[in-house]
Amino acid sequence: MELQPSTSKLGGYDFYRQVLGSPRYVVAPMVDQSELPWRILARRYGAHLVYTPMINAKVHNNNIHVAYRDVNFNIPNMEEGGPADRPLIIQFCANDPDLLLQAAKLVESHCDAVDINFGCPQDIARRGRYGCFLQDDWDLVFRLINILHTNLSIPVTAKFRVFPSIQKTVEYAQMMERAGAQILTCHGRTREQRGVNSGLADWDTIRAVKQAVNVPVFANGNILYASDIPRCLAHTGADAIMSAEGHLYNAALFAALPSGPSHDPTSLPQGPASLVTQSDAADFPAHATECLAHPPHAELALEYLSIVRGLKTPTPLSAVKGHLFKIMRPALGIEKDLRDRLGRARGPGTLDEYHAICEDMRERMEKAAEAVNGLSLGDLVRVEEATGSTILPHWLAQPYFRPLPPSTRDKTKGVKDVTNAGPDANHDNDGVNTVKRPHSPSPTQVDTADEVKRTKR
Repeated sequence: MELQPSTSKLGGYDFYRQVLGSPRYVVAPMVDQSELPWRILARRYGAHLVYTPMINAKVHNNNIHVAYRDVNFNIPNMEEGGPADRPLIIQFCANDPDLLLQAAKLVESHCDAVDINFGCPQDIARRGRYGCFLQDDWDLVFRLINILHTNLSIPVTAKFRVFPSIQKTVEYAQMMERAGAQILTCHGRTREQRGVNSGLADWDTIRAVKQAVNVPVFANGNILYASDIPRCLAHTGADAIMSAEGHLYNAALFAALPSGPSHDPTSLPQGPASLVTQSDAADFPAHATECLAHPPHAELALEYLSIVRGLKTPTPLSAVKGHLFKIMRPALGIEKDLRDRLGRARGPGTLDEYHAICEDMRERMEKAAEAVNGLSLGDLVRVEEATGSTILPHWLAQPYFRPLPPSTRDKTKGVKDVTNAGPDANHDNDGVNTVKRPHSPSPTQVDTADEVKRTKR
């Protein structure tokens, strides 16, 4: 039976416009990566809406694991979910409606909506029976959404992966809408598209979902450069795009785009991100690091560290290290001593060591840029043979590319001009990272032990 909310609250497009401010550029929920400092950095560089990392509802309810609760969403320090951390959506994974409601009740006054993860394809989700492994139990999916829709004072949203069949995907999305989901985020990859088999997201299926429901739809997948955003919005008709790994490797992904949330997606400027693929790229100086879409990665890393240090809320060092490796990836393969120092850093004084590494990287990158002073960007840009991807000078923030599996190149639909799997394929824009964990002795329950161990890394 479809229940109705007990109190009046904004939903659908009223919620999207009046509470969230009609966001167009959204940063995905990512374990250990969409934590508070990263959310602050993301908003500085044009993100309209950011999600928390995925939180395990069962563990969040357990008073024995208070450390897990504080690491994932720290309420006592009054920074997470505070005025500087809005708009904000908190994401949970769960397979028990009652436990999900209990967890959501703990945070409903500290966010604008609660999202349910129906998209995680990783082994931990299979063992814990959540994420996209609930796709075969539509009754449970309905009940998980509906109990929040009925009992929370804020809206519930849902993030999911597509089925191989467009029709089945559309029916799945319509069921979620009937259950009470007020925003649907559609990741255009199937449950099987993960790891080396990630391939491309199917924008045609996202478009079909958008045309079939009456609530806002966010499109997720294939966002590498800022220039991909207007193409995705135009192709899918989605209300916003969501980025995961694309944003982790370049926090300035949205910076070149219009700051206002409401606009015609087909009129978005291409921005510096697309200049390197156009014939006029040579008109732009190689050392013009002011380019909004691709600032020097060492500067981004230092800015992120400054945010971490300025907060009362502690940031797990595992999260900080992960960000630094991704942000500075273009140069760490060259500056191997800095890569090794970053990998070895631990214990007391770790943040100081991180800062010193980033300062050394900035100095080296400035020298590298000065060495090619006078050359055009077109002289320095190269195309990587394995992926066909445009590679910028190694001192600039840029996406990380993965080659498409050969069998995928000919089968991909809806994104004919994209030639690589790119970010958003593998890291978890669906909520979990790809760290392998030991087998769970309880495959029918959310994996409590795994989630608690993650907080201690």
